[in-house]
Amino acid sequence: MRTSNRLSAVKVARLAKAGRYSDGHGLWLQVAPGGSKAWLFRFTRNGVARQMGLGPLHTISLARARELALQARQVLYEGRDPIEVRKANRQAERLQAARAITFKDCAERYLAAHEAGWGNPKHRAQWRSTLQAYVLPRLAGLPVADIDTTLVLSVLEALWHDKPETASRVRGRIESILDWAAARGYRAGENPARWRGHLDKVLPARSRIRPVRHHPSLPHRDVPALMRELQNHVGLSALALRLTILTAARTEMTIGAVWAEFDLDAEVWNVPAERMKHRKPFTIPLSAAALATLAALPRLHDCKYLFPGSKRGSHLSNTAMLELMRELRPGFVPHGCRSSFKDWASETTSFPDFVSEGALAHASADKVRAAYARSDLFEKRRELMQAWGNYCVPTPAPAERALPMAASA
Repeated sequence: MRTSNRLSAVKVARLAKAGRYSDGHGLWLQVAPGGSKAWLFRFTRNGVARQMGLGPLHTISLARARELALQARQVLYEGRDPIEVRKANRQAERLQAARAITFKDCAERYLAAHEAGWGNPKHRAQWRSTLQAYVLPRLAGLPVADIDTTLVLSVLEALWHDKPETASRVRGRIESILDWAAARGYRAGENPARWRGHLDKVLPARSRIRPVRHHPSLPHRDVPALMRELQNHVGLSALALRLTILTAARTEMTIGAVWAEFDLDAEVWNVPAERMKHRKPFTIPLSAAALATLAALPRLHDCKYLFPGSKRGSHLSNTAMLELMRELRPGFVPHGCRSSFKDWASETTSFPDFVSEGALAHASADKVRAAYARSDLFEKRRELMQAWGNYCVPTPAPAERALPMAASA
């Protein structure tokens, strides 16, 4: 027998004022101030009052709402929380649907979402080539929801001892794709490609297989002699290497530099975020020697780059400076000159370490320190870079020789 406080279908249709109306046994009809109506199931579990939405009145009938409330009461009777059970069921349904989504699907979607933010073409190419060579042959057609530790190890173990650096990068790329898939609801649970606290218990650290090899750096005392040789060496490669050394820049920063980034009146080089390793804009103060190097460069009307390449509209090859360095100083590479700068600053100057680190655009490993280090130390870096320029080129800057307009690398 229906109790007097239960809702009839007629009464439900007539409700218009804001409030809640009980149908009994935890089923309520809630009427919002605007007039919209929705069903709620209210219950108490472990002393905590909770409510679960059952749907709007215009979609869920009174009879259907009573069925849903009954099902929720049955779940409660079994000692489970109906809200958590519903969440788990929905997640299971999503994962079942996600079984049609393969690892290759997720890899392609991940690349489509992130490639535009990777300013380095070499980095983009490496992502695709390593996936194609090592990962997709084993994982491409598998449901991304099924990728587990065993499958990840089937990719990595063949590489880990022979090519540890490549294997480490492949592991990180698998981890990123699986994280993306989890965020999109295509898989659940821990990431089987995670290193810390997971794969580090199975695989040896890369440094224990093959010691980390740093870029060979020219002793700082030999840099002035190299700069003198470069000053007498005609070609864009020599000028590019000189600018790289004088600004302590990375190779990619130099070869991709465009004239619009330079404010010669303010004597600065403004490198945009998309061309920086850590994706933050960076301003490099230019020393007198660096300005003299820029003054020696021809400006071509049909090319925006400081150092044009052999193809129309392109920039200098990323191997041009490397080949010249190998010719003049066998065994050393341009990137190692950043270490030369660091050693010079640490051993021969009184500039604090954090100033030279700032000049190298290094991200602080100390997250707390980084959070409080808001200044870019520009004026101190200007003094440091001028001192470095004076050290590298002790001869007067005007001795720089300009290239003819038709010069090439």
